[in-house]
Amino acid sequence: GESFGLPLVASGDVHMHVESRRALQDTMTAIRHGCTIADAGHRLFPNAERHLRPRETLADLYPADLLEETLRIAERCEFSLRSLQYNYPNEIVPAGMTATQHLRNLTETGVQHRWPRGEPRAVRDTIEKELALIQRKRYEHFFLTVHEITEWARSDLADDGTKKKPILCQGRGSAANSIVCYALGITEVNPEDISVLFERFLSDERDEPPDIDVDFEHERREEVIQHVFRKY
Repeated sequence: GESFGLPLVASGDVHMHVESRRALQDTMTAIRHGCTIADAGHRLFPNAERHLRPRETLADLYPADLLEETLRIAERCEFSLRSLQYNYPNEIVPAGMTATQHLRNLTETGVQHRWPRGEPRAVRDTIEKELALIQRKRYEHFFLTVHEITEWARSDLADDGTKKKPILCQGRGSAANSIVCYALGITEVNPEDISVLFERFLSDERDEPPDIDVDFEHERREEVIQHVFRKY
């Protein structure tokens, strides 16, 4: 530290919160390396010391200035558990385009298909409201993912490029309250024709993606599952 002008910091290399989790730590290590615990050898920790310890114990192990540096580092950290979330794959968005732009393009294409003579003003207002909310909540990738899966199911091409029979599928539940879902072909019931509340499906107050239920013909559901595994 003196040679490079850098402060040193105490670090316990913690991998478990209590010693009794050693068995689980060994199991996870063996799984990561694709072997049994018996064959893991030196890939396992030699002891169960990599656990959280009381400050009194740490004070016996580390000089005070190294412990004080941990507090300075902690003050600079802004991590929150709320930042832990699934990151959707980027490959479902064409190069040079944002997820927001791609979702809008697909929606507009669907609108032309659903309303070939032009959509009513109320429909356009609802579409803009839904797309703005989806962008605000950053759920574009979620809608694009569901759209990709349903489009693949209905197509006549398998993942390897060979021909396949289209797989019947149908969105249901609260997703039927969304005109964007209807335009994307995820659902088949026009929300204009039924009395629905869009907020049952998606709202600013909810902090999780909406629930889009899609039924696939049960004899071929496994094909869809395998496609999801291969692509995502």
